[in-house]
Amino acid sequence: MTAKKKDTGGDKQAIDKLNEAYKRLQTELAKVIVGQEEVVEQLLLAIFARGHCLLEGVPGLAKTLLVSTLARCMDLSFRRIQFTPDLMPSDITGTEVLHDDPKGGRTFRFVEGPVFANVILADEINRAGPKTQAALLEAMQERQVSFGGQDHPMPDPFFVLATQNPIEQEGTYPLPEAQLDRFIFKIHVGYPTDDNELEVIRRVSSPAFAEASDDIEKVLAGDDIINLQQVVLRVPAADHVLQYARRLAQCTRPDRDDAPEHVKKWVSWGAGPRAGIYLVQTAKARAVLQGRYHVACDDIAAVSAPVLRHRILCNYAAQAEGMTPDKVIEQIVSEIPKNEKHG
Repeated sequence: MTAKKKDTGGDKQAIDKLNEAYKRLQTELAKVIVGQEEVVEQLLLAIFARGHCLLEGVPGLAKTLLVSTLARCMDLSFRRIQFTPDLMPSDITGTEVLHDDPKGGRTFRFVEGPVFANVILADEINRAGPKTQAALLEAMQERQVSFGGQDHPMPDPFFVLATQNPIEQEGTYPLPEAQLDRFIFKIHVGYPTDDNELEVIRRVSSPAFAEASDDIEKVLAGDDIINLQQVVLRVPAADHVLQYARRLAQCTRPDRDDAPEHVKKWVSWGAGPRAGIYLVQTAKARAVLQGRYHVACDDIAAVSAPVLRHRILCNYAAQAEGMTPDKVIEQIVSEIPKNEKHG
């Protein structure tokens, strides 16, 4: 009995389709969003790798507009949830209400909360209490909500894109490291360049801006995204690529004898095994979006910062010397050789 061969021809066609869709998505988003090409790329990598994102940036950088426009380009349902200290878990997951049935009886019926959508923007997630944060993160991980002994599955595809403000920490509840680990990427949303900022002012102050927002075309549907996610998982990765991803994750752990000296000096806690998994998954998505049918070590290196930055805890010595997780990662990537076997 012979094993079935993979439909490599179908996968190649799907990869070509995804590469074409990626270019069209960039074109559609550019109608509304100025610049932020790296942020857009990382968002799409996370989506096609079937992961959730944490976006960090100061107010006014169009994070909400970017996420809502992306949902429209993909013909997906979108909900924005503003996290506040008084927000309760049932406010986002839903609750049971007493329902009068036609026969005169009364039963409890589950009413879905705003989390039941394809794309969720959890705005300022660190402003809600730990119990509410945990309710959302359970939906992210389990892709279902449990209430009254019943499981209510989330729609597929399902993405949570959470934002947090890096400068206002008073009255907030920072996400614990164990919960941060659930996000495939932590994306830094920075200030625009001088030219881009001028273009933002010109566009938004023009009456044609509203027309451009209404002119967004749908590029992919939900079923297309689900199929392309499966194609991404089937992209082959050689052993030396997997070993390189493992080595990058291991090099963030200061308790290892073979950890770099700067990691032992500046890092209190490093990334766990989930980091290596996400490095490979998002590297596969990056290769596919660029129209390639295999993963290279360069793809792993390219996604290392957004995958690892929220999984590294720097100590006080690092903070005193101005070292950040991004600088630690950059130095690790520069020291670990590519295209070599790592035992």
